[in-house]
Amino acid sequence: MGIFNAIDTSASGLTAQRLRLDLISNNVANINTTRTAQSTAAGNPIPYQRQVAVFVPRPPENTFSSVLNQTLALNNANSVGRGVEVAAIGQDTTPFRLEYNPDSPDAAKTAEAGIPVGYVRMPNVNIVTEMVDMISASRAYEANVTALNASKSMMVKALDIGKG
Repeated sequence: MGIFNAIDTSASGLTAQRLRLDLISNNVANINTTRTAQSTAAGNPIPYQRQVAVFVPRPPENTFSSVLNQTLALNNANSVGRGVEVAAIGQDTTPFRLEYNPDSPDAAKTAEAGIPVGYVRMPNVNIVTEMVDMISASRAYEANVTALNASKSMMVKALDIGKG
């Protein structure tokens, strides 16, 4: 494990949580967006669909030194975390809320499966869920900042010891 691996791992977590916070703010901003550029086959508008980030662990390095260390059993690179990366930004599959409002321009004009005429599909964004996710993402961001600062502090202490 190199000296900067801990900082790199924390930085990947910071980047991932920042993206997650951006998606949450986008979801909250579109909580009432009932019309997007898409429509159903019957011509009814499709509302905004909640977005979520999908995180996966970063793959291990395939550098010469990491392969050599694994071969010599000096360092098992697979046992050391390398952080996370965003695999995809997915759509939440929770069903849309239906609200009866026949006067709305976004109300269903043609009946189709799951939506009668006169009902408006509302986005599947729940403000309580978004607030819980926001608190979780901000706490994870804070934890990564704390880990980054601890790593930095240990490096500074090691340099001070080296000065003698």
